[in-house]
Amino acid sequence: MDRRLFVQSVLAGFAGFEVNQAASTRSARPRVSITMDDIDVNSSDTPGLSLDERNEAILKALRGHSGLKGALFVCGMRVDNERGRSHLSAWDREGHIIGNHSYSHWNYASTEYEKYAQDILRGEAIVRDYPRFKKLFRFPFLKEGDTAAKRDRMRAFLREQGYRMGYVTIDTSEWAIDERLKKRLHVRADADLHPYRDFYLAHIWDRALYYDGLARKVLGRPVSHTLLVHHNLLNALFLPDLLEMFDRKGWRLIDAEEAYRDPVFSMAPDIVPAGESIVWALAKASGRFQHTLRYPGEDGVYETAAMDRLGL
Repeated sequence: MDRRLFVQSVLAGFAGFEVNQAASTRSARPRVSITMDDIDVNSSDTPGLSLDERNEAILKALRGHSGLKGALFVCGMRVDNERGRSHLSAWDREGHIIGNHSYSHWNYASTEYEKYAQDILRGEAIVRDYPRFKKLFRFPFLKEGDTAAKRDRMRAFLREQGYRMGYVTIDTSEWAIDERLKKRLHVRADADLHPYRDFYLAHIWDRALYYDGLARKVLGRPVSHTLLVHHNLLNALFLPDLLEMFDRKGWRLIDAEEAYRDPVFSMAPDIVPAGESIVWALAKASGRFQHTLRYPGEDGVYETAAMDRLGL
């Protein structure tokens, strides 16, 4: 073969390989892990399930799904007693990551740096002796600072303390559905819960598709997702349905520790106010989605009208 034609053939082959590889990356099966915030042993028992029963139901759902390992981000003031230590020990024994979610659950945007930094350390003191504790920090309300100076000072503090960010990729407002569910059960203990389950699953699926699609547009690749849900009655009742839904839809459920190896969790988007889903923040920083991103990324008010229409 003529040398020029040979070189052209080889280059064409490489180009085809790159195109196929890019297409393969874009169509890769999504991966998602379960990360949970705000276990609260000071809260009252809910209709149908006590706090202890809620905790066991959530752990059973993860245990029953091939021993899936999640991450629990702990707000110290909500577990700072013997009962709280008992619940955290159960998560720790089953191999789930224990992360720091501060002590007081303040919004950093409205709290001075020094006070907030000390609160992070106070939260760490509650969880640091558990073998599965990892230095992952998740900001309450996903708010990482209202000014660049405040944001960068806290990022530097966390690095100095050996922390990585416990970012969320798929943000949700399932807590708002939980509030409606509990309100209904307080009025009628035998209420039909199927509409709440269906709305919950539809909400999570909608948000999963949105953030997965946004990640692929921003980064040009899929990410290992961290889904945000809360330690509440809704998930105690329907987490098994959620896990089954992801399986049925072709997503691969992975351990949170595997998810946090994704390089996306080491990124530091240059936006103010800082925070939200890391995917949302990277999209904002890119400057390419200014007319499609809402702020905040998620909030219960976005779901209110739909729940009202359904009588939830």
